[in-house]
Formats: sequence, structure tokens, C-alpha cells
Amino acid sequence: MATTLASSKDEAHTYPITTTSDMKPNNDSVDICSWILIGLSYLLMIITIPVSLILCIKVVQEYERAVILRLGRILSGGAKGPGLFCILPCVDTIVIVDLRTTTFNVPPQEVLTRDSVTASVDAVVYSRIFNPVISVTKVTNTQYATQLLAQTTLRNILGTKTLQEILSDREAIAHSMQIHLDEGTGPWGVKVERVEITDVRLPQSMQRSMAAEAEASREARAKVIAAEGEQKASRQLKEAADVIAQSPIALQLRYLQTLTQISAEKNSTIIFPVPIELLNLVKR
Repeated sequence: MATTLASSKDEAHTYPITTTSDMKPNNDSVDICSWILIGLSYLLMIITIPVSLILCIKVVQEYERAVILRLGRILSGGAKGPGLFCILPCVDTIVIVDLRTTTFNVPPQEVLTRDSVTASVDAVVYSRIFNPVISVTKVTNTQYATQLLAQTTLRNILGTKTLQEILSDREAIAHSMQIHLDEGTGPWGVKVERVEITDVRLPQSMQRSMAAEAEASREARAKVIAAEGEQKASRQLKEAADVIAQSPIALQLRYLQTLTQISAEKNSTIIFPVPIELLNLVKR
């Protein structure tokens, strides 16, 4: 039998699950023995009322599911919940599975990039269990297994990238990691919803080299901007000189403006330029 579970955002995942209804006993004696043990369990529960009611009744919350194993076999119908359930003493084992999204940090991974640069990268993974039965029967600890898989996946993906790609394409790397993780954890009943690259740390020598390169680039841009400004100012001064040379009246106006600026300053000594009329007489 195959159990299929799907959410509104995810595609349906189908994996084979063996339940009690699919398992055939090897002989009738095993089946009879099971029924005898179940009957004795019911009898024990009746004899020990009301203590058995306290111990055998379990409440499963809305965000939880209960996987019940009776004599080692999963009860037909798969996971139970939410609601109130009664388990038989001595023959039933109940495993409560939390369906809420959980997060864990991927420890910093020292990787060698494609351009032979050592970097330390860590990430955060958001995951949830979408099939409680598979998560109980296929893996002992889903979160620990997912965390180990996330570490190896992060190292493998970063090893194919250059340092520049790691620094500039964090979202693409996180998305690729999420896809690979989801494919690996699907058979465990775990859905990886999101991955975030939190930090990229470089060696101190590499940081100093990058800082020096950035400083040199900024200084070069500043010199280019200053040179362009001087070039524009020179062109404007040349244009102004040409206009003044063609119009003597404009030169006289400039002379008067200069006298006004000098008189506005609080100087004890004022030097007057040679009058324009005298210069014109000298030229003649």
C-alpha cells in the first residue's frame, strides 16, 4: 500500500508504507498469539480502571500526529490525530510527531572554492515533517539526519562556485541547496521549505587584499572625477574669456564686479587694478 500526502504548495510525495493490513503472518500460531496478547491487554485495562484511563488515554494536538505501533506493527490507517486516543497497555507504542516547521543552523563549513580560495560559510534550514509514518519507520532522528545532509550538500555546492559567485549569488546557492536537500529528505518524510545563507567569512589576508583593492578603485574613480571636473571648468573659462575678448563692455562689467568683491572684504589694504581706460590708451 502507498500513502500519499500533499500540501497546497508542494507536490504529492508517494512512498510505500507497510501497515498491518499489508503484512501477512507466517502461520496461524503467530496470529493467534497476537490476539491473545491483545485480549489480555484489554482485560488488564478493564481491571485497572480508573488508573488505566489516566495512563492509556492520549491527547494529540492539532499540530501533532500519533503513530501507533501494536506489537511492533503500525495500525492500519496510518498516523492518527488530532484528538483523543486510547492505547492498549503493554502492546501499544505511541510516537508523537510534530508537524510544525523547525529550524536548525548548519555549522560553518570550511570549503575550497573553484578558484582555490578558502571560505567559511554557514546557513539556516527550515524543514517540516509531511509524512509522520515514514519519518518514524525510515529514519531514527529526522532532524539530525537532515542536518548532516545539509552540511555535505552545502560543501558540495560551494565547491563548484567561485568566490565572486558565492558573494554575489547567495539566493541562487540557497535555492539550489534547498532543491537538493528536498530530494534527499523526501524518502524520510521531511520537506525542506527554505534555506538561507547567513554568513560568508574569508581569511584575514584575503579581507585585507580585497579592502586594499576597493580603496585603490575608489581613489582611481575620485581622480577621474576630479580630472573631468577640471576639464569642464577649463572649457567654461575658455568660453568666458572668448566672450569677454569679443565684448569690451563685458570686460568693464567684470572689472566693476571685482571692485565690488574687494570692497566687501574686511581688508586693511586694498589694491586697485589698473583702470581699463588707461590700458586702452597704452594699447593705442
